[in-house]
Amino acid sequence: MKSLPKLLQLVLTIALIYVGFIVVFDYVLGQVIPASLLNMYMFFVVAGALAVFTFTEEGARELAAPLKALVEDPGKKSLRNIVFAAVLVAVAVFAYFRAVPSLEAPVELRTIHPAPPSSAKLYGKRYDLLTLENPYRHFEKEDPEQFNELVAEGSAIYIRNCQYCHGDKLDGKGPYAQGLNPVPLNFQDVGTIAQLQESYLFWRIATGGPGLPKEAAPWNSSMPIWQNFLSEEEIWKVILFLYDYTGQRPRSWEE
Repeated sequence: MKSLPKLLQLVLTIALIYVGFIVVFDYVLGQVIPASLLNMYMFFVVAGALAVFTFTEEGARELAAPLKALVEDPGKKSLRNIVFAAVLVAVAVFAYFRAVPSLEAPVELRTIHPAPPSSAKLYGKRYDLLTLENPYRHFEKEDPEQFNELVAEGSAIYIRNCQYCHGDKLDGKGPYAQGLNPVPLNFQDVGTIAQLQESYLFWRIATGGPGLPKEAAPWNSSMPIWQNFLSEEEIWKVILFLYDYTGQRPRSWEE
């Protein structure tokens, strides 16, 4: 290896150590090394390797010689242009794949609809979620005109606050959706709100991701704590709109 240029020695050394980390963690320890931990290890590896290869002035000059020749030698103009273009393309590709959102499922197991508590403290009051009902639902039969007005109000509240993530068609494809992991649920799917009670939605919306039961963690939810921003009445109206727009019926506890 002594006959190889210093720069190539440095690159090969770093590459071999990187592969060594992967082999040790994947095949020896049987564990997946976290990207953040691998990046930290490689930072110290690169720093240490550079310190060793540039320990003497002669070593530093020999290491930098190919780079200096590439930049300064007029006869290497074509090669220099190719290398610089390749570096720019590599940086652009790296930046793209770091920025593009991933649609893959999270590594850990995730329950989409966690079991709610039997009671919850919301808006400073204790609610029994087993008996809680939407206070506006009875207007659907008793006063359809009033019910439609409540649904319209819920629609306006949803558009102002929720459609950025859940989408204007309630399909989980809002303008911010691809920046979330996991992406918001598709309420048009019969496996979502059609399987839930309105009290469940009230609890989930009001308490958001931070309100999910800690004893069954880990959870993945970007839902904010909406009771900090919306009133009880506004949340109930949004729930009316969700079911009305999707054509679904809320599930009852008897079911």
